Amino acid sequence: MAKIDFGGTVEEVVTRDEFSLDKAREVLKNEVVAVLGYGVQGPAQAMNMRDNGINVIVGQREGTSNWDKAIADGWVPGETLFNVEEATERGTVVQYLLSDAGQRSQWPKIVEHLNEGDMLYFSHGFSIAFKDQTGVIPPPHVDVALVAPKGSGRSVRDNFLEGSGINASFAVHQDATGRAKERTIALGIAIGAGYLFSTTFENEVHSDLTGERGILMGALAGVMEAQYNELRKNGHSPSEAFNETVEELTQSLIRLVGKNGMDWMYANCSTTAQRGALDWKDKFRDATAPVFKDLYQSVITGNEARITLEANSQPDYRAKLEVELAAIRDSEMWRAGAAVRSLRPENWKK
Repeated sequence: MAKIDFGGTVEEVVTRDEFSLDKAREVLKNEVVAVLGYGVQGPAQAMNMRDNGINVIVGQREGTSNWDKAIADGWVPGETLFNVEEATERGTVVQYLLSDAGQRSQWPKIVEHLNEGDMLYFSHGFSIAFKDQTGVIPPPHVDVALVAPKGSGRSVRDNFLEGSGINASFAVHQDATGRAKERTIALGIAIGAGYLFSTTFENEVHSDLTGERGILMGALAGVMEAQYNELRKNGHSPSEAFNETVEELTQSLIRLVGKNGMDWMYANCSTTAQRGALDWKDKFRDATAPVFKDLYQSVITGNEARITLEANSQPDYRAKLEVELAAIRDSEMWRAGAAVRSLRPENWKK
């Protein structure tokens, strides 16, 4: 493992320099990796491992749209595509990539098919960290580990195809075989991780739920709406308000941050932008700090897990979700966004 200084704190990380793909293949050469669930993370991880020469099968309920999607992606019923129970029985590494609510509901069926020496693999710490709510308590005769890519399944696949990979955390919760850590790192390399950093199931889910509800999705969407609405109230057109709120961020500035850091982005903007950003940054930090404190407490107490499981287990969950998503999609701000995106050069008619 390489030692890297992260802002004054030295952490150990695993890169493909220390743990090559060839080594990962050697570690996994006798494994059958069963990917359960073909929704968000499942397709990307399964296809990346297949492309990297790992023996992969998929478990998905027949007759679903995801079963059809798996077939379209080249998985063959009876050969590499099975129902969830049979895939679990065939696998020596069982990647439990159903939704959090799905993991809770399917666990009684899954646990019956875990054999001695198998590995139960997660990409989210939710079910283990909140076991009192999910009932997911692995038997003592299996390894229990986690590799959590820091991005959506689509990003995991796209970055893999571009050759860059995406960073991931890893953790070993239970080592029944004495080989759990080696197997886990090999799986992280096989799914195409850019580098791997160590965590625990609890830390992963606490940071993940905070990030999703916070800066990655919830806070970002909320702050965008607040600025857009203020500009519109003061007579700015939808196009101008959207460009100053979203388009310039996503198409220009955030790319500079991602490539070289916030300080570099500040240094390469106008002096007017620099001064204003520096003056207002701390005000936004201080205004939102109490919200993040409340959010983190809601996460670590299990309140967010309870809300998620209750909502996602309702039979009409997807219908209610579509109503909520439609409200965003049909808002003026995001209708303006659709129009702005259609005017990007790559969408011009040839």
